[in-house]
Amino acid sequence: MVSARQRDDIDKLYKTPRWRKIRLVIIARDFGLCQECKRRGIITKGTIVHHKVEARDDITMFWNENNLELACVACHNKEHPERSGGTKKAKTKANVVKFYATNER
Repeated sequence: MVSARQRDDIDKLYKTPRWRKIRLVIIARDFGLCQECKRRGIITKGTIVHHKVEARDDITMFWNENNLELACVACHNKEHPERSGGTKKAKTKANVVKFYATNER
């Protein structure tokens, strides 16, 4: 049996009036739709406001609206498999392509 993670000060932020307000802003901005499903061309109701960069990885991003998106339960569980007894998802590095100028003419 998987034991629940210890609750901490970050968990308390989800109970604040400020979080409830920003949550409503994100739901309205994303038209109530799961953004991951939408990227795949599927229309699904979103119910969870998800942090793209986890709060425990960078608390400064907690209130940043650009770091928040609406997700359905299935997509959110894919992002956080550890919450349903799986192992934590490995961090992936973004694919970055760098272009350098040359002196050729």
